[in-house]
Amino acid sequence: MQDIYTSHDTRFSTPSSVDVDIYRLENDLRAVVSGEVNFDDGAKGLYATDASNYRQIPLGIVVPKHEEDIINAVKICHKYKAPVLTRGGGTSLAGQCCNVAVVIDVSKYFNKILDFNPEKKLIKVQTGLVLDELNRYIKDSDLIFGPDPATHTHCTIGGMIGNNSCGVHSVMAEFAGNGARMEDNVESLTILTYDGHKMEVGPVSGEELKTIIQKGGRKGEIFRKLKALSEEHEDEIRERFPDIPRRVSGYNLPELLPENNFNIARALVGTEGSCVVVLDATLKLINKPKAASLVVLGYKDIYEAGNNVPKVLEFEPVGLEGMDYRLVEFMKKKDLHPQHLSLLPEGDGWLIAEFGAEDQDKANKKANELIEALKKDDNPPSIRLYDNEKKQEAIWDIRESGLGATAWVPGEVESVPGWEDSAVAPGRVGEYLRDLNQLFTDYGYHPALYGHFGQGCIHCRVGFDLFTAEGLEKYQDFTIKATELVKRYGGSISGEHGDGQARADLLEIMYGENIVRAFREFKAIWDPDWKMNPGKVVQPYGLTTNLRWGTNYNPDKTKTYFQFPDDENDFRRSTLRCVGVGKCRRSEGGTMCPSFMVTHEEKHSTRGRARLLHEMVVGDVVKNKWKNESVKEALDLCLSCKGCKGDCPVDVDVATYKAEFLAHYYKGRIRPRAAFAFGLIYWWARLGSLMPGVVNWLSRAPVIKTIIKKMGDIASERELPKFAPNTFRQWYKRNNNGQAKNKSKVILWADTFNNFFKPETLIAGKEVLERAGYQVVIPEKILCCGRPLYDWGMLKQARRMLRVIISSLQADIRSGTPVVGLEPSCVAVFRDELTNFFPHDKDAARLKEQTFTLAEFLLKEDVDLPEYHKKALIHRHCHHQAIMKFDSDEEVLKKLGLKYQILDSGCCGMAGAFGYEEGARYEISIKAGERYLLPHVRKADRETIIMTDGFSCREQIEQCTDRSAKHLAEVLLEAMERGKME
Repeated sequence: MQDIYTSHDTRFSTPSSVDVDIYRLENDLRAVVSGEVNFDDGAKGLYATDASNYRQIPLGIVVPKHEEDIINAVKICHKYKAPVLTRGGGTSLAGQCCNVAVVIDVSKYFNKILDFNPEKKLIKVQTGLVLDELNRYIKDSDLIFGPDPATHTHCTIGGMIGNNSCGVHSVMAEFAGNGARMEDNVESLTILTYDGHKMEVGPVSGEELKTIIQKGGRKGEIFRKLKALSEEHEDEIRERFPDIPRRVSGYNLPELLPENNFNIARALVGTEGSCVVVLDATLKLINKPKAASLVVLGYKDIYEAGNNVPKVLEFEPVGLEGMDYRLVEFMKKKDLHPQHLSLLPEGDGWLIAEFGAEDQDKANKKANELIEALKKDDNPPSIRLYDNEKKQEAIWDIRESGLGATAWVPGEVESVPGWEDSAVAPGRVGEYLRDLNQLFTDYGYHPALYGHFGQGCIHCRVGFDLFTAEGLEKYQDFTIKATELVKRYGGSISGEHGDGQARADLLEIMYGENIVRAFREFKAIWDPDWKMNPGKVVQPYGLTTNLRWGTNYNPDKTKTYFQFPDDENDFRRSTLRCVGVGKCRRSEGGTMCPSFMVTHEEKHSTRGRARLLHEMVVGDVVKNKWKNESVKEALDLCLSCKGCKGDCPVDVDVATYKAEFLAHYYKGRIRPRAAFAFGLIYWWARLGSLMPGVVNWLSRAPVIKTIIKKMGDIASERELPKFAPNTFRQWYKRNNNGQAKNKSKVILWADTFNNFFKPETLIAGKEVLERAGYQVVIPEKILCCGRPLYDWGMLKQARRMLRVIISSLQADIRSGTPVVGLEPSCVAVFRDELTNFFPHDKDAARLKEQTFTLAEFLLKEDVDLPEYHKKALIHRHCHHQAIMKFDSDEEVLKKLGLKYQILDSGCCGMAGAFGYEEGARYEISIKAGERYLLPHVRKADRETIIMTDGFSCREQIEQCTDRSAKHLAEVLLEAMERGKME
């Protein structure tokens, strides 16, 4: 076996054979590819890593628009002997998706459905298609694709083929007769070899094989050599390959055996792009259950849960998952899905069994058969049955959050991939878990254990030390011992994620020298030049080569404005948060990441931006640190919506990183005009409010408004918000004489936007709080939280304004007076950025704890609310959803008795100044709004109230539809007025 105890400090090493004329390669690719060709340092930084521990700088990136682009790109790479790596979602955990190669990213354009035959239960797709988009396309056919990894919202079919993916419901595919793994669900593939030969492959009968070989040519040569390979090794293949549902490690040589019809397509599944380029795939579909019932079983520990897997499988669930108490504890520490955890029954180890059927009664019947059988056991588990769709989704949210929940856990050693998906026979899960956990304990590791127990696949992230020589040696020694353990169980070192670079060194322990030699021969038959994703699976670079970290990882520390207290007060550590799970690459659902949902560009995803910032910190490829233009370009279209702060499982906060970056980027430079037009809006608004009528007329006068917009880089299509005739503060001074002084005092935060532009919102808020029994005061001094300054990196000014707020409100802060904010962005500043600037300031911490949204305050104080039986369409402001969450608002809506629908619309697109700026930002703004929110607003009937608390959100709705939106405070006041009249 290759020596894996070398190369601790070689994370930038490249194959010695890569000697390419990059300039000519790039030019020739540009000449033949109609898609995108990117060889700049920023693009290389974006694709330098995947979700693994590895980092390799690509030669360049090709984003093909169609098949011809891929064929032409591979042809040019072959001409220059440049390695090739095809990539989908880039979420591989073993290093498959990074290499010193031309990376062909098929996810942006190459994602069409080519054919769908519901009668034959077959669908033909291009490899860049996302799994969820496939299933949405066929949703009305009562069919579904069986394998469904936790990344189903953004993983591509090509990536699933590369890794031989499985997923939560692969048990369903197995019971349906297709089998659990991707290979079992592939009918045929269209492939392209490195030397330019395109062919369709699938199962081949004996006569067909003879005919193909006799015809000769490249295809005949490949088939002849594969036949010889299988004949030479057939006895050992039958003997050495584990007969378990989740054997993913190594190449699928058993598919070349006669009893498996010499199935070339299935043999190529799981080769991780190291043999051919897969152009399209014809996939097998299965019947989709129309109803589901979920049984959650609680055991005293994870071992007992594992021991009960065989019994549960007897009842043929469509999914059977397991998890231990550590996973739940980690979720609690991260405040991840806290509202869902109460759904789990008592125990420290759980099984989740899903039953599917044609209708709910039949699904429940299957579930109850299991429950009745378990109740007869001497020591039955605690049991909960869920047939409510929302509660089922909540349970699956817990399970699918596994990777995110186990990364960046406060107070825990940081965990990484490296031994995260070993697999054994389902009947041996319990005993294997006990031995595996003992091995972890022996080495001082304490990971959470979870996974696809119904198929024997165990997931975990382990606190491997990949920074020190001692830690690396310990990591390597552990993986050898763990491989020997799983081999004793007749299992596989990978049950889902593949080998890549992380486990390729260990294949010889699992399979023996002869089978590993057969793997090398298999690759050489397809790729005699050894240029397809080299160094992965076979002839690997080595377990500790090309690490993202290693013993020489030591980037310079830079003084920052934000203090990053959750990351040891170190911006460098913040940029390491992204673990590459790619949840930000969804095309719909959630808040994160609106710009990616519009552009489908890696650099416009949360992951892409975080990765570029990390590359900037490392500095060897993305140079010039804070002045780097590639980083600036990637951040330009970030809406600062903070959706990532709420949606990302590891709390990557690009909005904060962007503000920090821009503060340094603009140091010594003049900011653009829009920065002064919008960043300083607090001061402009104070001036404008002196003559609101004149300012409003000027901003709408035909010639003058054009000049004003040009001066501020404002899109011509936008209308500037109108100043109110009187500010809220002016109204307050005239209308604040009747409050009883003996009532509890609450500060109403008179934010800049509502104060100057929509005072009716603050008036409604004051009225609601007074009717609830409170004395409402506002700060004596006019104050602003400074939120608009962040968009331009004006952090010195923002910090200064927060200091003024703390000083001005000090007496109220220390007396515990609550602050209620109506503008979500302002509340988010006090709840998030405030203590990021001043992590050790006690008054800042107090203000954070004493600041509430209106809904939070009313619930906390248990205020009685009148009923208001109207229909409402609700859009959640992105900062509200990300930082404060929306649970309190939903409780208030329920108490009102509103018949409401909360839109899963993400960011409205306006996002403060973003949507007002001309050019790309305005276009992204409109496309983000039109993606979901604006069409739903237009469809709503006139009796339906449109509700959103954000000033920007209301502006977007008013400027892009014929409707206007109300704040919760206004709706509450209407309800109180109605109740008073009745």
